[in-house]
Amino acid sequence: MQANKVLVIGIDGVSYDLLGSFLARGLMPNLSRIVREGYLRRMNSTIPEVSSTAWTTFMTGMNPGNHGIFGFMDFENKSRKIYFPNSESIQSPTLWEILGRYNKKSIVINLPSTYPARPINGILTAGFVAIDLKKATYPEAAYDYLKSMGYRLDVDAAKASVSLAALFDDICLTLEKRIEAIFHFLDYEWDLFIGVITETDRLHHFMWSAAHEGNEFNAQFLDFYKRIDLFIGEMQRRAVEKYGDNLSIMIVSDHGFSDIRQEVYINSFLTEKGCLRFNSASPRSLEEVHPDSRAFALDPSRIYINTEDRFSGGCVSRDDYQNVREELRNAFLSLRFDGEPVIKKVFMKEELYSGTCFERAPDLVLLAHRGFDLKGAVNKQSVFGKGVFTGTHVQDDAVFILHDGKRHDLLPDVIDITDIAPTIYQILSIRDVQVDGRSLAGIR
Repeated sequence: MQANKVLVIGIDGVSYDLLGSFLARGLMPNLSRIVREGYLRRMNSTIPEVSSTAWTTFMTGMNPGNHGIFGFMDFENKSRKIYFPNSESIQSPTLWEILGRYNKKSIVINLPSTYPARPINGILTAGFVAIDLKKATYPEAAYDYLKSMGYRLDVDAAKASVSLAALFDDICLTLEKRIEAIFHFLDYEWDLFIGVITETDRLHHFMWSAAHEGNEFNAQFLDFYKRIDLFIGEMQRRAVEKYGDNLSIMIVSDHGFSDIRQEVYINSFLTEKGCLRFNSASPRSLEEVHPDSRAFALDPSRIYINTEDRFSGGCVSRDDYQNVREELRNAFLSLRFDGEPVIKKVFMKEELYSGTCFERAPDLVLLAHRGFDLKGAVNKQSVFGKGVFTGTHVQDDAVFILHDGKRHDLLPDVIDITDIAPTIYQILSIRDVQVDGRSLAGIR
């Protein structure tokens, strides 16, 4: 009897609400058929809802307090010097590492936070932030193929400064190269295949407004999703032809998206409240924080208390720590724009995180109301402003689709991103893996 297989199609930044509207309008017939035969659910992402943290949670089944990736940037030990975590920073085993112990093969294409590529039982080419194709790819034969076919690691975002039309053309070109590579590797033997499309996220950041009727790029936006639908349909057809009834298909996003009403510069707000000041009038980084500062923010919504035991030169004592956190929580909840609250909820670290990396977690994390894009910039003179993006991440609007030929009538209305890895393990008959999520495969 042939063993079960799992195909995961990642669609970075795709919103449950947006996808639902496209399905209702009949714009994505292949996906509509998959959903009719399976299940579409809203999914909660991580907090903060950034791709590095969310995709790492997807690939480990662990919360950031265990896997150690709290955002795209983090502080070096005892300092405010920034470093960029990568695949070697992940403190929990990934899906393919666990599967490799059972001699199961994995193919992983364009998954964020997997750079540099580490050896696996199979093939891996890393996604964002990958800067060198050779270092992003294992084994060398896979690199040779990708180089020969003109594979693109990411969109050239600089095209946005030329024109949105130029950026859109670049997004479409990158998508076609991505699809070509995914189809190529799909023909190999595998137990787990993960292929991620990140061009959706790039489109949304720069051109989310094009999702609305009347926008000059609306037709192109819809055509882009029709192309995604063709891709999904062809992926299903090829995988089913290869593995038949032994195949389970998941389609997942790492977070949702919404319009940006205002960017919100958290460090400027902390400065206004007297909690933060810098050593210079035009700071370039958090290394220039004055020792008397009580708190500062790291992108996009992580708040760190400048404690004596965490940061060299910190000024907040252990005795004052809780009072400072409560003061900051109340301050953030009072933040208004045009009379409306900006912050939906302020989380203490212990409300979100647990595990071996807990001590490195931010002290508070902000969750914004829709329309407000939280930023950790240090060089803004006001609390509110506008940038080049028209779309921002949403935590409670990610997508989970399961299609496996079985009934899941009791599948909850909303699931969590930590649930995906244990579901994959159960489908592939991998037992006793420590995870924070729960398997959905056994819900009948």
